Amino acid sequence: METRSTPGIKKEVILLKLILKYFKPFLPMAIISIALLFAQNLLDLQLPRYMGDMVDTGIMRGGIEEPVPRAMSDDAMDFLVAYMPASIAQEFTAAYASATGSVVTPAIKKDFPSISANDYVLAVTDTAQLARLGAAYSLASVEISARYGVIDTTDPNNISKLETENGGSAATLYSSPMSTPLSFVPSEVPPTMQMEIGTTLTRLFYRELGASNIKIQQNTIFRIGLTMLAITLGGMIITIGNGFLSARISTGIGRNLRRDVFAKVQTYSPAEFDHFSTATLITRSTNDVSRVQMVAMMALRMMLSAPIMGVSGVVRALETSKNLSWIIAVTVILLLGMQFFMFSKVLPKFQIMQKLTDKLNLVTRESLTGMLVIRAFGNEAREIARFDEANANIKNTNLYVQRMMTLMQPLMGLVNGLTSLTILFLGARLVDRGSLEVGKMMAFSQYVMMTVQAFTMIGMMFIMIPQSLVSARRIAEVLDKNTEITDKPANEIKTLTRRATGEVIFDNVSFKYPNAEECVLENISFVAKPGEMTAFIGSTGSGKSTLINLLPRFYDVTEGQISLDGVDIRDLSVVELRDNLGYVPQKGVLFSGDIASNLSFGKEDATDEEFREAIKVAQGEAFVFADKDGLATEIAQGGDNVSGGQRQRLSIARALVKNPPVYIFDDSFSALDYKTDAALRRALRGYTNNATTLVVAQRISTIMYAQQIIVLDAGKIVGKGTHAELLQSCEAYREIAESQLSKEELV
Repeated sequence: METRSTPGIKKEVILLKLILKYFKPFLPMAIISIALLFAQNLLDLQLPRYMGDMVDTGIMRGGIEEPVPRAMSDDAMDFLVAYMPASIAQEFTAAYASATGSVVTPAIKKDFPSISANDYVLAVTDTAQLARLGAAYSLASVEISARYGVIDTTDPNNISKLETENGGSAATLYSSPMSTPLSFVPSEVPPTMQMEIGTTLTRLFYRELGASNIKIQQNTIFRIGLTMLAITLGGMIITIGNGFLSARISTGIGRNLRRDVFAKVQTYSPAEFDHFSTATLITRSTNDVSRVQMVAMMALRMMLSAPIMGVSGVVRALETSKNLSWIIAVTVILLLGMQFFMFSKVLPKFQIMQKLTDKLNLVTRESLTGMLVIRAFGNEAREIARFDEANANIKNTNLYVQRMMTLMQPLMGLVNGLTSLTILFLGARLVDRGSLEVGKMMAFSQYVMMTVQAFTMIGMMFIMIPQSLVSARRIAEVLDKNTEITDKPANEIKTLTRRATGEVIFDNVSFKYPNAEECVLENISFVAKPGEMTAFIGSTGSGKSTLINLLPRFYDVTEGQISLDGVDIRDLSVVELRDNLGYVPQKGVLFSGDIASNLSFGKEDATDEEFREAIKVAQGEAFVFADKDGLATEIAQGGDNVSGGQRQRLSIARALVKNPPVYIFDDSFSALDYKTDAALRRALRGYTNNATTLVVAQRISTIMYAQQIIVLDAGKIVGKGTHAELLQSCEAYREIAESQLSKEELV
């Protein structure tokens, strides 16, 4: 049975493809970054263990690291094996070699200056065997300590220091009679205490061979400290490397997203712009991209690191102390519970937040662009109220999110504090009973804190990821939006073999806007020939601008066909089609820069002479070259530092510089005074005498000399001909003409 994917699943698939697409170029760097994360976590996990060794081995055991003595005298050997079972005593003796020949290395001689040929040096390195011998050695040490009064037999947990540590000798111990009968089984003494008693006895044996126990302790502490320092420095270098790579990857993703969003928007037709407002497109290409970029960086630093750190911390903590392992389970359950609660409360607000940001941008943009109108009507207070409402909505939503996040911080701190307090309380009891060493308790605490920190980072990602997913979905909507105006497949595209002559034919063209029920243009047919002006006039809303916008394919026709030089414009590539058009919109649009950069918009290699000629025809010499900067005169954003008429003339000059075979003037003379309008039209007739000129106009005077005038009413052609012909044959045209011209001018 075939199943259909729901729209929600389709959106998630699109989102996943988007993420993979933009990560793919940075995959090698991402792999290196992830490898560095693993290395950093491995190093971080070593520090608590070495800290525990520093306390337990370096301080509590006086720097003695080996489970059995590295060397001992023959008297010590005889004395020690007497307290071991025969089988273990034989294996223990076999593990040592006579201190002669190559066995006595320079390191052994340096550490034990008084060693002689009759003494013994440890000769095995197998870890399992050393552990077995160490256990036997510890039990023997406990029995010796108990029989000779070093340990209080009434309280096995009470360890007193050997008197030899304060100046006695091993020989004194060998010759001393037993002062205390053995009143307990040595194996009942906790392993931690067994080890401490064993190392105390080892120090006694080492002193007998001339070793400095203080030096041994200092060397051990120094070596562990240097190792910890090296790990810290290595972690710092790796962190810097990972930070560099994650920054490169995230900023690269942000750059590519902004570039592709901008490029996609450039392909949009007005239909797509009707779907997305300008405000939301700006928000999506800036704010949303920044959020995705930030989370990409945090993912490479935190999101991948947190699970590794959390799982590894739990494993290491369990290895350190199983008795306290339930603390981790309780802590993790509490943290996950809080994070799930936070996630359920905050996620819906993030979706609302982006919409509110769009609304704020919309209000701001409208207020800034319509500032003069707002002031003219005295509506500043109303606009401030609109802005305050949009601003307050964002504030309230953001305040809710921040309160929830603020609540999470002290709750996390409370859990951390209670966890630390529990570890210290229960750990201290285990240490007191001899079941746990102080260093291991500290290491366990560090591992638990690392686990808590990891889950805290996961909690932060729970906050950030949904927010970024909302932004990513909004970006995906822009990139995935199908553009209605597209080229045909490459093998179906036709091309003009040369520069177009400019013949434009509308053949029974009808058009209706997307999702509209009725056509705004019906059965439009005409031919616009090179060297002629074809003008369009009609009442407001008659479809003049809509008709003109069909030629550059801002929209595609619903029915019929538009052709350029006999080729359907839909069969041409959009680039080739628009290369043959010079378009001047109703509202003169200029870009920040200077006059020269605006005029070269359609022809980048245009010369100053071409600029001057176009400006002269467009009647712009008076204001362009009156300024000392001339073509280098700065143009503000949107051309706000020039008047409406000047913007129109510069827009006309921009189209003239391109020198295309077809000119489109969409009511482009409306801001000009009659004198300038007349002068410009006279100059245009000479400049465009070989081109096809299409003009939308409201003034009869602008088009009365056109070779063909088309009168539109309610989207239909109601008249076609010259000015004189239409005065006789078209009532709608005659009414417009009589409303604008005197009787003398009508002739």
